[in-house]
Amino acid sequence: MQRPLLRKAIPALSLIVVSLALQACSLFSVYKIDIPQGSPLTQSQIAQVKVGMTQQQVRFLLGTPSITDTLNPNRWDYVYSYIPGTLARSANLKPASGEHLVILFSDGGTVTSITGEDTFPVNQPGLPVSKDPQLNAAPL
Repeated sequence: MQRPLLRKAIPALSLIVVSLALQACSLFSVYKIDIPQGSPLTQSQIAQVKVGMTQQQVRFLLGTPSITDTLNPNRWDYVYSYIPGTLARSANLKPASGEHLVILFSDGGTVTSITGEDTFPVNQPGLPVSKDPQLNAAPL
């Protein structure tokens, strides 16, 4: 008498187990990494660049440009975008895009124009805070 009851219970139990297993899969998501692309600059770094500086000085302050045009070597582009991954999203870090700084040099290699400073934020998401206060501290 127990066998017919067991035969009826097995499909119901297997259906419950399968539905619970599928629900458990939806709890776990694929881990996604952060995707930073380009030069993560801040407004304080860009403010240090002044008209009249040489290419070496700009490279020292901002790093290697993201784009150097082979047809126009007097134009340097610093571009940055950031797509937060799984952990960054849980920390409420926002994506960054549209950050584009253009520095134009004269034929002599000095800065003539800087555009796009306002597209970069004060702090970049995912980067540590500035250590300027420690670096500029008075000697002991």
